[in-house]
Amino acid sequence: MRFELFVALRYLFARRKQAFIYVISAMSVLGVAIGVAALVVVLGVYNGFTTDIRDKILGANAHIIVSGPLGALTAPPSGSGSSPEDGASGITGVLRRIDATPGVVGSTPFLYAEGMLSSPSGVKGVVLRGIDPHTAPSVLSMLDDLTSGSVDKLTPSTEGAPPGVLVGKELAQRLGLAVGSRVNLLSPSGQKTTAGFQPRIRPFRVAGVFRTGMFEYDSSLGFISLAAARDLLGLPADQISGIEVTVKDVYKADTVAAALQKELGPLASVRTWMDMNANLFAALKLEKIGMFILLAMVVLIGSFSIVTTLVMLVMEKTHDIAILMSMGATKGMIRRIFMLQGTIIGVVGTLLGYVLGIGLALLLQRYQFIKLPPGVYTLDHLPILLEWGDIAIIGLSAMLLCFLATIYPARQASSLEPAEALRFE
Repeated sequence: MRFELFVALRYLFARRKQAFIYVISAMSVLGVAIGVAALVVVLGVYNGFTTDIRDKILGANAHIIVSGPLGALTAPPSGSGSSPEDGASGITGVLRRIDATPGVVGSTPFLYAEGMLSSPSGVKGVVLRGIDPHTAPSVLSMLDDLTSGSVDKLTPSTEGAPPGVLVGKELAQRLGLAVGSRVNLLSPSGQKTTAGFQPRIRPFRVAGVFRTGMFEYDSSLGFISLAAARDLLGLPADQISGIEVTVKDVYKADTVAAALQKELGPLASVRTWMDMNANLFAALKLEKIGMFILLAMVVLIGSFSIVTTLVMLVMEKTHDIAILMSMGATKGMIRRIFMLQGTIIGVVGTLLGYVLGIGLALLLQRYQFIKLPPGVYTLDHLPILLEWGDIAIIGLSAMLLCFLATIYPARQASSLEPAEALRFE
């Protein structure tokens, strides 16, 4: 064991007559531990909420949206030698080209519209999305987890039966709807008749009810089949608003989007989920930084206790320091002794904080004993997600603050003159 480490450990743990300094040292360790534990738990809760919001958004929206002039999207790739007859053009051809792009998991066409949904209990404006019932569930995860009903019921089983519509839980409660309820959808793009302009009205039956936990989705979003959407809006049989794409890694969506842009040409508009929700996630990231700085102040307070402990220890050990220097100890050795003491306090406090913080986070994650009001939040319990990168940054930050707190007391100890310290002994 090195000389400096031996003396530092001796000063920290062999104090029978300096109980007051020993208590201050214990308080310093506890202060650092509480700060580290608070950072671990709070950032774990933040990551849990952020991940839940991201999953809710990506459950109702694709990772990438491809839109643009239909003729530009459905044209065969330049230089491919393909013709419209061989399947390289048209919506099917575009879907094949998108699915062949590395990183793409699935794709589905969609049609976007706005309308009015009426029932015997009232009328509500809705955002309608025409989808392909066969391919949409592989792209929109929320369609695989309906609270009631099925996506397959969007297409009527018998000829002449009304098509189906999926509605959110909040919308269903507001209009008193359940699976099988009959509703009418009104399209603002009406038709001219001899009596004047009239909106298009088509009967539908509720095929299912979904719940995302996001109020804006659950209260104003509806899904119908592509064929029903074209009929309601009076559009041709090949009309779409765009293509929704899901990728293997959501954080590499920009790379896949760049490949799709190159494949589909400059007229195609390719946007990722990060582009469409940039303001939201930028605000969440700023909040995370703010919370980290705020809670790091708790660790900083603990590091101030280290300064107090070491300053009092220097005053208490002035005689010992002078003897060590007179026996040949250099100023650098004395400085390292007190820097090691503060570092040891930081290490012990950080490890204790890890035990407290990670232990509490795992208990919250397993038993979920802190409940949240379901009408206010998207979850009914406090979410916890531990990211080891954040935990490493917390530990390094705590260690750095504790190390910086040792500089001043260590310099003061190394600047003592042995002759002055021993003059009145």
